[in-house]
Amino acid sequence: MLRSVGKAPVAERGEELRVEGLRAAVARLRRELAVYPAEFRDRAIAEDELAALAAMVAGGSPETARMRRSLLLIVGSIGSVSALGPALMEVRDAVDLFGAAPRPPC
Repeated sequence: MLRSVGKAPVAERGEELRVEGLRAAVARLRRELAVYPAEFRDRAIAEDELAALAAMVAGGSPETARMRRSLLLIVGSIGSVSALGPALMEVRDAVDLFGAAPRPPC
């Protein structure tokens, strides 16, 4: 197999791009949540799950099922805050790039 010197294979670069996209989306939502002036009841849940997503991303290839669980908790806790909607959608789109969570066996 031919490889360019210093270049990762295409599959690895694709994974790196997905991870980097998720990292950027999570960082943006964390920043926007940090400066959002109003307090709301489930803010701590959103902050904890964003921290969990950030930790998964820092570890390399995150687990899809766990990312989706975190996403659901984040959406449930800040989904009604319209000012955070665009950043939240960016995180959702980034998680979607990792594909569907595997279904449990019946």
